[in-house]
Amino acid sequence: MKFTQTTQRLGLMAGVVVLALLPLPDFWITQLNYVALSSLVILGLVLLTGIAGLTSFGQAAFVGIGAYTSAYLTVNMGWSPWATVFAGLIITGISALLVGWITLRMSGHYLPLATIAWGLSLYYLMGNLEALGKYDGILGVPALQLGSVDVSQGRPFFVLAWGLVLLATFGLLNLLDSRTGRAIRALRTGSQMAEAMGVNTLRYRIGVFVLAALLASVSGWLFAHFQRTVNPSPFGLKMGIEYLFMAVLGGVGHVWGAVGGAFVTKVLEDQLQVWLPQLIGTSGSYETIVFGIVLVLVLKYMPDGLWSLVGKYLPQPQRVNDWANAAPLAERSKPAAGDTVLEVKAIRKQFGGLVAVNDISFSIKAGQIVGLIGPNGAGKSTTFNLITGVLGLTSGEVKFRGSVVSGRPSREIAERGMSRTFQHVKMIPEMTVLENVALGAQLRGHQGALSSMLRLDRTEEKSLMREAARQLERIGMGHMLHEQAGNLSMGPQRLLEIARALCSDPALLLLDEPAAGLRHKEKIALGAVLRQLRSEGVSILLVEHDMDLVMDVTDHIVVMEFGTKLMDGTPEEVQQSPKVRAAYLGTDH
Repeated sequence: MKFTQTTQRLGLMAGVVVLALLPLPDFWITQLNYVALSSLVILGLVLLTGIAGLTSFGQAAFVGIGAYTSAYLTVNMGWSPWATVFAGLIITGISALLVGWITLRMSGHYLPLATIAWGLSLYYLMGNLEALGKYDGILGVPALQLGSVDVSQGRPFFVLAWGLVLLATFGLLNLLDSRTGRAIRALRTGSQMAEAMGVNTLRYRIGVFVLAALLASVSGWLFAHFQRTVNPSPFGLKMGIEYLFMAVLGGVGHVWGAVGGAFVTKVLEDQLQVWLPQLIGTSGSYETIVFGIVLVLVLKYMPDGLWSLVGKYLPQPQRVNDWANAAPLAERSKPAAGDTVLEVKAIRKQFGGLVAVNDISFSIKAGQIVGLIGPNGAGKSTTFNLITGVLGLTSGEVKFRGSVVSGRPSREIAERGMSRTFQHVKMIPEMTVLENVALGAQLRGHQGALSSMLRLDRTEEKSLMREAARQLERIGMGHMLHEQAGNLSMGPQRLLEIARALCSDPALLLLDEPAAGLRHKEKIALGAVLRQLRSEGVSILLVEHDMDLVMDVTDHIVVMEFGTKLMDGTPEEVQQSPKVRAAYLGTDH
């Protein structure tokens, strides 16, 4: 696959040069140059909005920073145009870091509103600064020169711009096919799960925001030397909305959709300006009305954009199982038999006047399976969330392997060796089973975004995939590695979550109703897996309503009722307790 993929990408790069040499009319070369400029911005939006789920109307402002930085430094300071691209990237990166640090803590409609405010602020700043020429802008921006060749116009610019578009596209595709990429793909629908797997979601959101801004900055640098002048008009809110329109039209969740959306929009925009006056008999900005109608139709009938129509006819690359000889991942030290792994001391959680968990205490020793049972609404899942850091304690203390972990974020607790599943399955439906499980090994890898984009992370990636495949084989799902996770029924989804949790090499595994949705044979297989894990020294806290499974695999049981601990003891003692039968198992008439 690697050779084939490399060959395809070299072929596309060569195709750009060949296309520039073909006798195409200069009009179409110019149109394609504008498509390339837009494509760079939309590639960032695809990553930011379509994949990470962060809506931004402020990308045009970052285009403006790149353009104005190059124009000012070349015209007023005498810098080489080739040096100004790096100055623009630095200024854009700092700006995006500050804006992202503030705005990405917001959620819902506050984030797009904040980016609108940012875009408007920068637009009016550009238009009112004397040093930037106010609304007249900066004129006489020098051309890009390679020796005596002007590469800021026509076919030379075509090769430069499209070469950068393809490099950015390949870099994003590499990024998404990596440890960092899996974390980014989890941001949109699985932030809570990602945090539990050790992903610092705020840091990743800021990183994606900065990367999208840097791509916009490169587009702005090219734009300044292509137009040979800059003014605030192309960097206002209108263009921010138009960039989002292009992304949605092409397919905001598809990297290649960025190019398709830019191409269709730019070509259609130009042609409509010719066709509509002929059709209507009068001139005006009627293309805006047409684009509005097109957007509504696309959202209604093709929510994944135009690329979803094209992509399904293209051959889909399949991951080759090339990890057989990969080095195994390092394993954490495990607690010795009999050591206390988890100690819960009088934990309490109040939501206003409601006491959801009321002074619960229990402990788990190494190699022990402890069941946490109780009727619906007893507070079991809330207790899980308190232990794993998803919720903060009102009072009490949680110790894991001798250290206090209460008050720490869930990703730090996961880093110490505690992993969990969820009452309602949390996974990324668009990812394969193998990729979902590999997300559990997030903390066992170290390669970052840059090494992923440059494909320098392949050795570590093979080890991560080897571990994910091993855990899937362990639970009997080795034949479903490349199945899309969204196609699984409930039973296999539950097993996938267990495999993902095991991929983190935990000392304590917390399973929240793992047998829900499983068939009888699957429950028997699950029981065998749990007993095997216990024999390997893994401690397990199990919340479950299937009493046959609980009584079969647990060493100790804690019974909850209305947020309080009703009793604890061995499975036999719990079965014989009149209080438990009355509260949970029912009573004899």
